[in-house]
Amino acid sequence: MGLLERCQELFKTSNLYEVLGINKEATEAEIRRSYYKVSLKVHPDRAPDDPLATEKFQVLGKLYAVLSDKEQKAIYDEQGVVDEESDVLKQDRCWEDYWRLLFPKITVQDILEFEKTYKGSDEERQDVIKLYLQHEGDMDAITASALCCSQEDEPRLCSMIQDAIDSGEVTAFPAFTHETEKKKRARRKRADRERQEAEEMQKKMGLDDQDDSLVMMLKQRQQSREQNFNSFLSDLEAKYSKKSAPKPQKGKKAKK
Repeated sequence: MGLLERCQELFKTSNLYEVLGINKEATEAEIRRSYYKVSLKVHPDRAPDDPLATEKFQVLGKLYAVLSDKEQKAIYDEQGVVDEESDVLKQDRCWEDYWRLLFPKITVQDILEFEKTYKGSDEERQDVIKLYLQHEGDMDAITASALCCSQEDEPRLCSMIQDAIDSGEVTAFPAFTHETEKKKRARRKRADRERQEAEEMQKKMGLDDQDDSLVMMLKQRQQSREQNFNSFLSDLEAKYSKKSAPKPQKGKKAKK
C-alpha cells in the first residue's frame, strides 16, 4: 500500500498537508513544526504498546521526507502523486532514528543559551508582535505563549507592543490599552503561584538548575498554563533543531 493510501487509512485523508493540519502554501519551517507536533503525539516513547501509534509515526516520517525534499514535494504539489520508488521512501529506513536526527534532545543548558541570545533580539520582538495580533492584545494569552517569558519580562513585552502601537505598526486593541488593574493583579498572583509550585517541585525532585530532568518539570509547568499543544519546549525543539533534513540511514528497518 502506498503512502497516500496509508494516510487515508490512518489519518482519514490522503492529503499530506491536511494530515499535518496545514495548507499547500505552508513554509518549510511551518511544515517542519507541524510535523514535529503531530508526530510527537504518536511517538513510540509515548505509546510503546500501541502498534497503531507506531505505524502512524512511521507514515508521518515518510510524509515529512516527501515534503522536505524539493523534488518530491514539487511532484506531489503538481501531480498529487508520490514517487514510491524514491530513496526517501525505501522500506529499510529507521524513521525513529530519522526523527531523532531532526529533533535532538533539548537540555536545560540549551534553553539557557537560547534565552541569552533571544531576549532583546529582533526575533523576540517579531514573535511578541505576532502574538499581540493573534490574541488581539490579551496579555494573559500573550504572556502564556511567549518564549522565555516570566513575570519579570512583562513590562519589557508591554513596552515593545506600545512602541509598535505608537508607530502605527499595529492596531491598538482595547484588551491591551484598557486592561484593568484587577486583571493585571490576577496575572501577577498566578505567576507567583506557578513560580512557588515550580520551586516546590524542584525541591521535591531533588533537582539542581543544570539537571536535565528539569526539562520535564518545565514542560509540565508550561502545559499547565496552556491548553493547546503550542508549549514552550515543543516550539523550541521544532524551531531550533537542525535546519537541514538528514537522509534516513539505510540498513536498519523501522521498528514494528
